[in-house]
Amino acid sequence: MNAAAYLPIFIQALLAAGLAGLIVGVSHLLGQRAKHTAIKDSPYECGVKGTGLTHTRFSVKFYVTVMLFILFDIEVVFLIPWAFIYRDFLANHIAILGPVMFFLFVMVLGLFYEVKKGALEWEK
Repeated sequence: MNAAAYLPIFIQALLAAGLAGLIVGVSHLLGQRAKHTAIKDSPYECGVKGTGLTHTRFSVKFYVTVMLFILFDIEVVFLIPWAFIYRDFLANHIAILGPVMFFLFVMVLGLFYEVKKGALEWEK
Protein backbone atom coordinates (compact mmCIF):
# COMPACT_ATOMS: atom_id res chain seq x y z
CA MET A 1 0.00 0.00 0.00
CA ASN A 2 1.17 3.48 -0.72
CA ALA A 3 1.02 6.46 1.61
CA ALA A 4 -1.85 8.07 -0.31
CA ALA A 5 -4.16 5.26 0.85
CA TYR A 6 -3.72 6.40 4.46
CA LEU A 7 -4.41 10.08 3.71
CA PRO A 8 -8.16 9.97 4.66
CA ILE A 9 -7.33 8.32 7.99
CA PHE A 10 -4.66 10.93 8.70
CA ILE A 11 -7.06 13.76 7.83
CA GLN A 12 -9.75 12.31 10.08
CA ALA A 13 -7.30 11.93 12.99
CA LEU A 14 -6.07 15.47 12.45
CA LEU A 15 -9.64 16.84 12.40
CA ALA A 16 -10.53 14.90 15.57
CA ALA A 17 -7.46 16.19 17.41
CA GLY A 18 -8.13 19.73 16.19
CA LEU A 19 -11.78 19.63 17.26
CA ALA A 20 -10.84 18.25 20.68
CA GLY A 21 -8.25 20.99 21.12
CA LEU A 22 -10.73 23.65 19.99
CA ILE A 23 -13.39 22.47 22.45
CA VAL A 24 -10.92 22.41 25.36
CA GLY A 25 -9.56 25.84 24.39
CA VAL A 26 -13.00 27.47 24.11
CA SER A 27 -14.04 25.90 27.42
CA HIS A 28 -10.91 27.27 29.07
CA LEU A 29 -11.47 30.76 27.65
CA LEU A 30 -15.21 31.03 28.25
CA GLY A 31 -15.66 28.76 31.27
CA GLN A 32 -16.55 30.02 34.70
CA ARG A 33 -13.83 30.21 37.31
CA ALA A 34 -14.66 29.01 40.81
CA LYS A 35 -12.84 29.69 44.05
CA HIS A 36 -11.27 26.55 45.44
CA THR A 37 -12.25 25.98 49.03
CA ALA A 38 -12.14 22.88 51.21
CA ILE A 39 -15.87 22.40 50.82
CA LYS A 40 -15.84 23.03 47.07
CA ASP A 41 -12.97 20.57 46.55
CA SER A 42 -14.69 17.84 48.53
CA PRO A 43 -16.21 14.88 46.66
CA TYR A 44 -19.76 15.86 47.64
CA GLU A 45 -20.33 19.50 46.76
CA CYS A 46 -23.62 20.38 48.43
CA GLY A 47 -22.11 22.93 50.78
CA VAL A 48 -22.25 20.67 53.83
CA LYS A 49 -19.01 19.19 55.09
CA GLY A 50 -18.85 15.45 54.51
CA THR A 51 -18.52 13.04 57.41
CA GLY A 52 -17.00 9.60 57.42
CA LEU A 53 -14.67 8.01 54.94
CA THR A 54 -14.59 9.37 51.41
CA HIS A 55 -13.08 6.21 49.93
CA THR A 56 -14.92 3.14 51.13
CA ARG A 57 -13.78 -0.36 50.30
CA PHE A 58 -15.81 -2.42 47.85
CA SER A 59 -16.63 -6.04 48.42
CA VAL A 60 -14.76 -8.68 46.44
CA LYS A 61 -18.15 -9.81 45.16
CA PHE A 62 -18.45 -6.50 43.31
CA TYR A 63 -15.16 -7.09 41.50
CA VAL A 64 -16.11 -10.67 40.59
CA THR A 65 -19.38 -9.44 39.11
CA VAL A 66 -17.56 -6.76 37.12
CA MET A 67 -15.03 -9.27 35.78
CA LEU A 68 -17.83 -11.63 34.71
CA PHE A 69 -19.61 -8.78 32.98
CA ILE A 70 -16.43 -7.88 31.09
CA LEU A 71 -15.88 -11.53 30.14
CA PHE A 72 -19.34 -11.95 28.65
CA ASP A 73 -19.23 -8.49 27.10
CA ILE A 74 -16.11 -9.54 25.21
CA GLU A 75 -18.10 -12.49 23.89
CA VAL A 76 -20.47 -10.08 22.17
CA VAL A 77 -17.52 -8.11 20.79
CA PHE A 78 -16.27 -11.30 19.12
CA LEU A 79 -19.73 -12.23 17.80
CA ILE A 80 -20.52 -8.92 16.10
CA PRO A 81 -17.81 -9.17 13.39
CA TRP A 82 -18.79 -12.79 12.80
CA ALA A 83 -22.36 -11.72 12.14
CA PHE A 84 -21.21 -9.14 9.59
CA ILE A 85 -18.91 -11.45 7.61
CA TYR A 86 -20.91 -14.68 7.85
CA ARG A 87 -22.46 -14.20 4.41
CA ASP A 88 -19.00 -13.62 2.86
CA PHE A 89 -17.73 -16.85 4.37
CA LEU A 90 -20.73 -18.73 3.00
CA ALA A 91 -20.13 -17.28 -0.47
CA ASN A 92 -16.50 -18.46 -0.37
CA HIS A 93 -17.49 -21.93 0.96
CA ILE A 94 -15.62 -21.47 4.24
CA ALA A 95 -17.07 -23.34 7.20
CA ILE A 96 -17.21 -20.86 10.07
CA LEU A 97 -20.27 -22.10 11.93
CA GLY A 98 -18.35 -24.90 13.70
CA PRO A 99 -15.70 -22.71 15.32
CA VAL A 100 -18.28 -20.11 16.35
CA MET A 101 -20.53 -22.76 17.87
CA PHE A 102 -17.52 -24.14 19.77
CA PHE A 103 -16.78 -20.61 21.05
CA LEU A 104 -20.39 -20.18 22.16
CA PHE A 105 -20.37 -23.64 23.77
CA VAL A 106 -17.30 -22.75 25.84
CA MET A 107 -18.85 -19.43 26.88
CA VAL A 108 -22.18 -21.04 27.85
CA LEU A 109 -20.29 -23.77 29.71
CA GLY A 110 -18.46 -21.04 31.62
CA LEU A 111 -21.75 -19.32 32.40
CA PHE A 112 -23.23 -22.56 33.78
CA TYR A 113 -20.09 -23.04 35.87
CA GLU A 114 -20.45 -19.52 37.29
CA VAL A 115 -24.12 -20.12 38.13
CA LYS A 116 -23.28 -23.49 39.76
CA LYS A 117 -20.53 -21.93 41.89
CA GLY A 118 -22.88 -19.10 42.93
CA ALA A 119 -20.74 -16.32 41.51
CA LEU A 120 -23.82 -14.45 40.27
CA GLU A 121 -25.61 -14.49 43.64
CA TRP A 122 -25.07 -11.10 45.21
CA GLU A 123 -26.18 -12.01 48.74
CA LYS A 124 -25.10 -15.24 50.40
